[in-house]
Amino acid sequence: MKTTKLISLLVFIALAAAGCASSMSPNVYSRDQAQKVQTVHKGEVIMVREVQIEGTKSGVGAIAGGIMGFALGSTIGSGSGRTVARAAGTVGGAAAGAAIEEGATRQKGLEITVQLDNGEVVSIVQGADEAFDEGDLVRVLRRPDGTARVIQ
Repeated sequence: MKTTKLISLLVFIALAAAGCASSMSPNVYSRDQAQKVQTVHKGEVIMVREVQIEGTKSGVGAIAGGIMGFALGSTIGSGSGRTVARAAGTVGGAAAGAAIEEGATRQKGLEITVQLDNGEVVSIVQGADEAFDEGDLVRVLRRPDGTARVIQ
């Protein structure tokens, strides 16, 4: 019973951490990005390519998986056999938890290459929640910290 509660708690923590992954959407701003100056450049899309944006690797998935693996290993055998099962469960759970975290937060993205009106060519990767085609007239929003996004 105790193990079931522990596993449930750890799964909840892992899912909550995955839900906290930052968005790569051009339509989502973090609290830190709100009310900050952005330079706006007009331009034309000259190329669009689908990409994968890797998921987060915060360590939360590995820690939660390791704890769950340890708890499951504790239910196997006794004495030195239980010690080996705990160690194997911890290592296996940590690897599985890290992979689950990265996979759950991975997302489809677009690499959008834009020729700006001033002649400069820039390429920006962002979440693929808006469609862009070659020839689209767009705006590129640039921040002093180097981040940018493309919007219609």
